[in-house]
Parts: sequence; structure tokens; C-alpha cells
Amino acid sequence: MNVLARNSNDSRPDKITDSERDTRASAVSSAGPSLISDALSIVGELESAGDIRIDGKIEGDIRGRTITIADGGTVKGTVFGEGVELAGTIEGKIEARSVALTKTARMRGDIIHDSLKIDQGACFSGLSRPQYEKHRS
Repeated sequence: MNVLARNSNDSRPDKITDSERDTRASAVSSAGPSLISDALSIVGELESAGDIRIDGKIEGDIRGRTITIADGGTVKGTVFGEGVELAGTIEGKIEARSVALTKTARMRGDIIHDSLKIDQGACFSGLSRPQYEKHRS
């Protein structure tokens, strides 16, 4: 499959080969996490092939490999990932293989998972279902 991209030297689209796309995806996966700072609020969906750290506010669904919602970070929507660590607040749902709620976590909604860890002090109001693979999108 080919994708069109703009060459910075001219305005006509160039084709990107599968191997170039794989190289770019590899570079993304080896890069550090994408950071949503505490000064940033986003309305809309986020998707990353790599890790995401959220210190700000998101209203919309999030997809990534490992997603960390830091203390002070808030999400209204569904968080999809291989791993989700929550130290902030989510109003919505988590669907992940591994989920950890730290002592400062505030979760209102359901968690679909393979493994779930809830630290003492975390607040969780919702249902927990160990069925991640059946609900994976």
C-alpha cells in the first residue's frame, strides 16, 4: 500500500513505500512519549503508535501503546491501550491489557482489562470486567 506525502522541496505529492512507512513507524516507537502538557486542553480524538503522557485535559477518545494520565491530568472519553496508568481523573472507560490506578487516581466508568491493580487511596466508581481481548477494537 502506498501513501501520498508532500516533499518539502516541491509541492507535488510523492509516494511513500511500505519500507519507508515501516522505518518511520519504527522511529515513532523508539521515540519518547507524546506529551500533552498541563497548559493544553484538547477536544477531539488522539491516536499514537507510541506512548502518550497526559498532564492536561482531553475531551475525546485516546488510543496509544502505553497511556499515562498524570496527577492533574483529566480525560472525558474512552482510553484504549496495551497499558494504562491513571494518577489523574477519567470520566469514561478504560480498555487495556494492563491497568493501574495509583493512590491519586479518580476513575468514574468501566474498566475492561486482563490485569487490574488499584492502589490504596484510589477512587473507582464503575464496573471492572476482565475481558479485554473480547472487546478490543
